[in-house]
Amino acid sequence: MMCGAPSATQPATDEIQAIADKVKSQLEEKENKTFPVFKAVEFKSQVVAGRNLFIKVQVADDDFVHLRVFESLPHENKPLTLSSYQTNKSRHDELTYF
Repeated sequence: MMCGAPSATQPATDEIQAIADKVKSQLEEKENKTFPVFKAVEFKSQVVAGRNLFIKVQVADDDFVHLRVFESLPHENKPLTLSSYQTNKSRHDELTYF
């Protein structure tokens, strides 16, 4: 992986699902709605001064959102931040930098 470049797309892990779950309330607040389904499907990571995670999350049968989550360096002891997101995505939409 090139320094600073996002990784290849990988299947979501339990760790990625836990991160998505932690920022779910931030997304629901911004969108002013609840998501009964919230399943991380795949992700990319990017090492910066911390880590950006780009996560594709299934929120309905054929409705997905792309999340950009910032995870600070461990010694900073800051919470996960939903930096940006994209709605109205499909299963086949590629995760790209946004």
